[in-house]
Amino acid sequence: MRILVTGGAGFIGSHLVDALVLKGHDVAIVDNLSTGHESFINNSARFYKASVTEEDALEKIFATERPQIVSHHAAQKDVRYSIAHPSKDALINVVGSINVFELAKTYGCQNLIFASTSAVYSEPEYLPMDELHPTRPQSSYGMAKLASEGYLKLYGDVNGLRHTIFRYGNVYGPRQDPAGEAGVVAIFADQMLNSHQSTIYGNGSKTRDYIFVSDVVDANLAAIETLSDNHTFNIARGIEIQDQEIFNLVQMAVGSNSKPIYQPKRPGEAERVSLDTNLAARVLEWAPTVEPANGVVRTVEYFKTVATQG
Repeated sequence: MRILVTGGAGFIGSHLVDALVLKGHDVAIVDNLSTGHESFINNSARFYKASVTEEDALEKIFATERPQIVSHHAAQKDVRYSIAHPSKDALINVVGSINVFELAKTYGCQNLIFASTSAVYSEPEYLPMDELHPTRPQSSYGMAKLASEGYLKLYGDVNGLRHTIFRYGNVYGPRQDPAGEAGVVAIFADQMLNSHQSTIYGNGSKTRDYIFVSDVVDANLAAIETLSDNHTFNIARGIEIQDQEIFNLVQMAVGSNSKPIYQPKRPGEAERVSLDTNLAARVLEWAPTVEPANGVVRTVEYFKTVATQG
């Protein structure tokens, strides 16, 4: 199939592109390399350096590629940045997404997969949170993703654009940017490997639902191979893990004896997160396979290799 991946030089997108190429799909990438990396670009995929906010450039790409499937992973993903610069965040995450949806409709895309986030939920009313849980984002990032979900559902209802929405938990793994605000496993690993002290925001009891990047890729592959019925899916492990536990796992994998600094919890951060993934299990026949202890080791090994090569 002809598949276009926006953000295909980024953390999740590049892993997805690699998997799609391996399966024999005809893949094109759109990425402006603001957070993506040239070294992540699969040589068997066609690469277009462009932003999803650049309508004219994006339309030329769609006209050339005429993708059957679009996987929209391009995004501004820094929650702190979104709170400080909400209009800039919305330009990329809302307007950019609308550009992609509009062109997918115009050029006859059969299925659009949209990478959303568990940040659309915020503080839980019950755990684990299923896809019907109330959505009340506490950050501009979460609000922008929720708005984009709404636009995509509108395109589905009005224009018949088949789509799949994935609300990811905390995705981690090789290639994640340790310099970014998101991705605490990558951040802790990079800091410990470079003998820098790590910071935990809160007392270490805050929980997230961590999911290894290869499991996320598997969910995307399942959605591509399954006829979309405009579902929204949580993609996570369905298990809470405390910040302190993640720190301890990284510390063990690195072989470090460093101690963290504890700082006050930041605004816009939920105290507890775990996601119900039963719908994805039932419809996509998908289930995560990578345990956190194994995933953290694989992530740390990647950063060790990068440090050696650097």
